[in-house]
Amino acid sequence: MQVNHFWLAAAVNGFLAVALGAFGAHALRDSLSAQATDWWRTAVLYQALHTAPLLALGLLPEPTRTARVAGVAILLGILLFSGSLYAMALSGQRWLGAVTPLGGLSLLAGWVALGLLAL
Repeated sequence: MQVNHFWLAAAVNGFLAVALGAFGAHALRDSLSAQATDWWRTAVLYQALHTAPLLALGLLPEPTRTARVAGVAILLGILLFSGSLYAMALSGQRWLGAVTPLGGLSLLAGWVALGLLAL
């Protein structure tokens, strides 16, 4: 049996988005500042939204190089964008915000690759 890496990535990220969203809403409700709560919510939103293209890539019978580039860019983007926001919300270390735009650029690159895939 061959592992469908994009489906697996979508499943893991979808699970984590729901779990981290619930964790932020309940366990962290009283311990995060309003700004840190906004960072957390943004991280969850972007992680959840970018699970969909990973799932779509998993539907491809034979992913092309462009599809693989799109998937890796989106995964890297989730890690850098959402990961830096989660870390910043928990630690209060604002310098982590310098990593967030790199994640955003990676997400954008993933969407460009998806567009090229459509062509």
